[in-house]
Amino acid sequence: MAEQPKNYHLLKLPEVEACTGKSRSSIYGDPTFPRPIKIGTRASAWIESEVMAWIEARIAERQAG
Repeated sequence: MAEQPKNYHLLKLPEVEACTGKSRSSIYGDPTFPRPIKIGTRASAWIESEVMAWIEARIAERQAG
């Protein structure tokens, strides 16, 4: 059976800032935060599912502690 192609939704920096509440510098400076992918010579984006997984991990940490 052939594997289905994956559909990725990419988020630009303003969207990542809005959904995480983090600033640009804290997004790039946080070693636990997902790394962006290059989508052009001067453009980067984040994979939405990775950002959402990071948010869910923060929620799980809060509930565990």
